[in-house]
Amino acid sequence: MQRREFLAGVAALVSVNRPFGAHAQQPIRRPRVGILIYSTPDRDPSTRAFLEGLRQLGYVDGQNVTIEYRYAQGQPERLPELAADLVRSKPDVIFALGGDVTPHVAKATQTIPIVYAMSPDPVLLGLAASLGKPGGNSTGVTFLSDQLAAKRLETFREAAPRLSRVGVVRDPSHADNEMPVAQRAAQALKLELQAVEIREPADIDRALAAAKQANVDGLYIVSSRQTTINVQRIVEFANRERLPLVGGWGGWVQAGGLMSYGPNVADMVRQASTYVDKVLKGVKPGDLPIQQPTRFELLVNLKTAKALGLNIPDSFLLRAEKVIE
Repeated sequence: MQRREFLAGVAALVSVNRPFGAHAQQPIRRPRVGILIYSTPDRDPSTRAFLEGLRQLGYVDGQNVTIEYRYAQGQPERLPELAADLVRSKPDVIFALGGDVTPHVAKATQTIPIVYAMSPDPVLLGLAASLGKPGGNSTGVTFLSDQLAAKRLETFREAAPRLSRVGVVRDPSHADNEMPVAQRAAQALKLELQAVEIREPADIDRALAAAKQANVDGLYIVSSRQTTINVQRIVEFANRERLPLVGGWGGWVQAGGLMSYGPNVADMVRQASTYVDKVLKGVKPGDLPIQQPTRFELLVNLKTAKALGLNIPDSFLLRAEKVIE
């Protein structure tokens, strides 16, 4: 009897503990992050910066987070359906890269949290009530700052003091405040600005030729999708026509432009990853203020300066984050 009672007790313990053990071994659900980008993940350095930011926060795709991509391969007409498809996959948060990408995600969902990184002003795009209190289901970082256009133009004039008429290369559909801010700065610097409008790649040659005919003696680039994807064509024109060029970040200098002054885009995108982390931990995106750059970098291409006959003073070069010789 004692042996039968012992075996019965063991059986009872096994039956009680089995469901507990099965429950304990169930895999923990990974948070899911959706990413929508204009080009492809392997060609977009900002995507790499975002993933690096997530890794620094401890998120590793396939281990403790699942990342799902949608990318337009440079075809903007695909963005609406890609955004809708990403929303249908029901991620916990969506990261949208670019001011031409984010509105499609915002139109596709008013409930799934959205974190973005972009060069336009989210308020002008209608994505936020204000920078401090965006509201709704989205927040992120913008590369714009009210002081940036004036300081960039002032620094440009310092590097190329003979400037008198500057062509402002921009996409007029891009939501930014650069032109009015630059115009106010130009008055103080006694510079004349000439708008050079590019809405699509087919406009580039015509617009730049018109700027040359208008006797511009320098080019100021307003960063947008249309200008950044055509950086090489614009820089080649500027150098061929012996025009100093200033852009918003380092890619313009790497391509051969004279200088750039602006935020470190990779750093800003990494900041966006911290917002993804906060959202995954339960913070509402509308309660997170939109971040703006607070640190700006000066980059100079000394080879281009010499080719243009510009003598950049050492005091100017000492302020540069990077000098290409």
